[in-house]
Amino acid sequence: MKQSGVHGKNYQNTTHLTTSKILLLITLTLITLTVIPLYFPFHKFPSLSSTTHSSTSPATTTLPHHPLITVDDNHYKCDVFSGEWVPNPEAPYYHNTTCWAIHEHQNCQKYGRPDSDFMKWRWKPDECDLPIFNPYQFLEIVRDKSLAFVGDSVGRNHMQSLICMLSRVEYPIDISTTKDDDFKRWYYVSYNFTMATYWSPFLVKFDQPDTDGPTHTGVFSLYLDEFDKKWTNHIDEFNYLVINGGHWFSRPSFYYENHRVVGCKFCQLENVTDYPMTFGYRRALRTAYKAIMSRKQFKGVTFLRTFAPMHFEGGDWNGGGDCIRKKPFKSNEIRLEGSNLELYLAQMEEFDKALKKANENGLKFRLMDITQPMLLRPDGHPSKYGHWPNENVTLYNDCVHWCLPGPIDTWSDFLLHMLKMEGRITAQEKLVNQRKRKIAS
Repeated sequence: MKQSGVHGKNYQNTTHLTTSKILLLITLTLITLTVIPLYFPFHKFPSLSSTTHSSTSPATTTLPHHPLITVDDNHYKCDVFSGEWVPNPEAPYYHNTTCWAIHEHQNCQKYGRPDSDFMKWRWKPDECDLPIFNPYQFLEIVRDKSLAFVGDSVGRNHMQSLICMLSRVEYPIDISTTKDDDFKRWYYVSYNFTMATYWSPFLVKFDQPDTDGPTHTGVFSLYLDEFDKKWTNHIDEFNYLVINGGHWFSRPSFYYENHRVVGCKFCQLENVTDYPMTFGYRRALRTAYKAIMSRKQFKGVTFLRTFAPMHFEGGDWNGGGDCIRKKPFKSNEIRLEGSNLELYLAQMEEFDKALKKANENGLKFRLMDITQPMLLRPDGHPSKYGHWPNENVTLYNDCVHWCLPGPIDTWSDFLLHMLKMEGRITAQEKLVNQRKRKIAS
C-alpha cells in the first residue's frame, strides 16, 4: 500500500507537469500567431470569408513594396512623434476618385487645388522608422474588434482618412442606426470589424441656446461635469477609443457645474467671470476621462489624439486668414505658440493626471501625440479648395481640417504602430502571467 501511494504521487506529479507543459505550449502558440502578422505585414493573410464575393470590393491601387516590418525594443525607446517630414514619391496610396469616404470640404483635388506635392511626404522619426500603413496588417490586428472615434470634425476627418487607407483591401458597409452623419457605423464584413464615429466637439454634455452670438459661430452651454451620453453610453461596445477635442473651445460659451453658471468664454456679461478657453477644456477632459473610467465593463484601450494645430496666416479664420504654403516646415523653423500651445499644454497635463488614475484601475490610456508632426504641415489644409467659388456666399478659408489624400493619412501610420505595440505588450503580459502560474504551481 505504501509503494502504491508513492506511485500514485509520482503519477499525479507527472500529470501536473504534463498539463503545465501543454498550457505553456498553447500560450506560446497563441503568442506566435499574434506576432507573425507583425513581422510579415505585406502578406495577405486569408480570412474565413475571403472566398466569398462581397460588394465591398477594394480599390485597385497597388500596395507599396517595403521591407519587412519588425517590432523590436528600439521602438519602445524611440519617440515616433519626434522627427521630420521627408519626401515620399510613392504616396499617395489612394486617390480622391477612388475613395467615396472623402468629405466634400476636404476633397481638395476635386475643387481645383493645382499642386500635388503636399501628398508626397512621410513622417520619419529621429531615432527609428515609422512603417508606411499596411491595410492588411491593420485589419488583421482589429479582426473581431471595434473602434470608435469621439470628438470634433477633425476626428471625423481622421476616420474618413482611415477608411480611404483601408479601401485598398475592402470597403465597409454602412450599419448606422441613424441618418445623422455625425454618428456613423461602418462594418468590414471580411474581418468582422466595426468602426464608428461620435460627434462630441466638447466631449461633455452641451447645447446651443444661440446660433449666432458675438462671433456668429453660436453661443454654447457646456455642462462641464456631465457626461455626453451620446457617446459615453456606448463605451463598453468598443475595444478601442480614439478621443480628441480642442478647436471648439474658442467659441463663446457658458460654463456650468452643479447645474449653475460658474463662468464663461467671451460672453461679455459683467456679472459672469470670463475665463480662457483652457478653463473649459481642462474640465471637459477630466469629465471625459471620468466617464471612461466609470465603465466597469470597459477593458479596451483609450487613445488620446492630441490637438492638431491650425495654420491661419495673415489674419484669423474670419478675418482673411489663409494657409497657402506649399511644403512642410523643418522642426527648427516653427514653434508651437499662442492658443495652439495653450491647448496642447492643457491636454498633456490633464492626460498625465488621468493616466495615473487609469493605471491604478488597470485601464489602458495611450497618447497619440500628433501635435508636433502636424505643426510642420501648413501645406496640408484645404484653404479655399474645399468648395467651388461662389460670390453670393461668404466662405472662409479652411486651415483646420486636412485634405484627403494628405498629411492626415500619417495618423493611420501612428495608429497602426501603436496597435502593434499594444499587441506585443499584451502577448508579453500573457507570457509573464503563464510563468507566474507555473511557478506558483
